[in-house]
Amino acid sequence: MPRFYCPQPLVPGTTIDLPEAVAHHITVVRLAPGELITLFNGEGGEVQASIVSVAKRSVTAAIQTHIAREVELPYAVTLAQALPEASKMDWIIEKAIELGVSGVQPLAAQRCVVRLSAERAEKKQAHWQGIIVAASEQSGRNRLASLHQLEELSRWLARPSAAPRILLSPRGTQTLTAWAAQHAPQDVVLMVGPEGGFTAAEEEAAIAAGAIALAMGPRVLRTETAALAAVATLQGRWE
Repeated sequence: MPRFYCPQPLVPGTTIDLPEAVAHHITVVRLAPGELITLFNGEGGEVQASIVSVAKRSVTAAIQTHIAREVELPYAVTLAQALPEASKMDWIIEKAIELGVSGVQPLAAQRCVVRLSAERAEKKQAHWQGIIVAASEQSGRNRLASLHQLEELSRWLARPSAAPRILLSPRGTQTLTAWAAQHAPQDVVLMVGPEGGFTAAEEEAAIAAGAIALAMGPRVLRTETAALAAVATLQGRWE
């Protein structure tokens, strides 16, 4: 059944106008009145609805039943990802959401090839938010992950973190797998560097701020591989 994010009250027994983007999608895929769809608003659970009418730029739907369905991880994983080049960030965010990440923190680090002005950063934030919505629709998640503003690494490290910050680094003397086996499931923040990794000074600053340096194994992973492998590793141990 098609799933759509609909950020408005979804009360069984009511008829609503769907958001313009959702209405456009429905008309593109040629869904017709009477067909069933699933809607969620990010506040928990989902509803089954039936399409009432389809016009050129508007679609109405009747909300039928609320289903208390959740597929979230029992612990929160925040991905603190230094900006990679080209469109890699899009791919990382999409797959991280599919794997259950609950927060994404873009970081600007010394070796980042991409440098965003304030205007470009704002446009990227909107673009990444769209990716989070689409990935949540596809993967069956009923809650949207948080997307934080792009921030300089040093400024981000200066703020305390309630969850342990895990610095993924080839210099780590312990692996993430071994660390996860020794700890109960808990909220964590995964720090992933850009192409070339964090500099030695950045890693030292992270460790001085309380981060735990952990390796992913004997092989050096690309930035777009490390984040997803780390999330999958935690799930394999904890879920």
